[in-house]
Amino acid sequence: MDAFLDRLISLALEEDLGAAGDITTLALVPAESLGSAELIAKERLVIAGLDAFARVFQRVDPEVRIELLSSDGQEVQDRALVARVHGRLRSLLTAERTALNIIQRTSGMATMARQVMDAVKGTRLRVLDTRKTSPGMRSLSKLAVKAGGAFNHRFGLFDGILIKDNHIAAVGGSVREALRRARANAPQLVKIEIEVTNLEQLAEALEEGADVVMLDNMDDAQISRAVELTAGRIPLEVSGGITLERLPRLAKLGVDFVSMGALTHSARAMDLSLEILQAS
Repeated sequence: MDAFLDRLISLALEEDLGAAGDITTLALVPAESLGSAELIAKERLVIAGLDAFARVFQRVDPEVRIELLSSDGQEVQDRALVARVHGRLRSLLTAERTALNIIQRTSGMATMARQVMDAVKGTRLRVLDTRKTSPGMRSLSKLAVKAGGAFNHRFGLFDGILIKDNHIAAVGGSVREALRRARANAPQLVKIEIEVTNLEQLAEALEEGADVVMLDNMDDAQISRAVELTAGRIPLEVSGGITLERLPRLAKLGVDFVSMGALTHSARAMDLSLEILQAS
């Protein structure tokens, strides 16, 4: 996580500063000027990404001091004070946009994760994220989802076998053949999940011993029938067309997991701002 985050911050700062640096701040603010700023929530939200927020300032200037007044996963109200930063004004102004870009997005993911878990509160349904993350932000995105109370699916291609429709097409269109190859060649102890789009494929997956089946883009009637056919033998995951409004219905149908790409690819950036308090 630390290595991914450090590379992300370095790239983001390089993108923003270019070769010349923050020419506005350099023109206006003397090098010796000190000051403080406050991170303010401008709406009710679940905070996430505070470590990354702090690291941006410390990458720009290791002498900047950060006071974290909230913690990841905490719900804060409109106008809540989330953090303070103290140090050279040039450093605070230079780091501001990159730090905000990160924490606004991660807080959006955490806030959305909290909303979806509230929608299924009191049920056994678990809502999972996916690999549909902005390039370079997967670690932060996964942590934000957890901070909001939802759950992580596999991190990448290396830590879980998930046979999708294109994998099935690549082996001739056979669910049976895909599962047989996976079983023969997969690392030991790694669970094998397969995506199916109809009940016939589900039956094949059950016969071939899939560990988990993903029901892709099925309607509620098909999902209900899939639950009956599976009879609790293996976990069922639902994906495709998942909305906040649909989650309570899916929980009642008896599936185990729902995966929502929207948690990381469509969460709205939350409104937080950094406000300079004083200069000296």
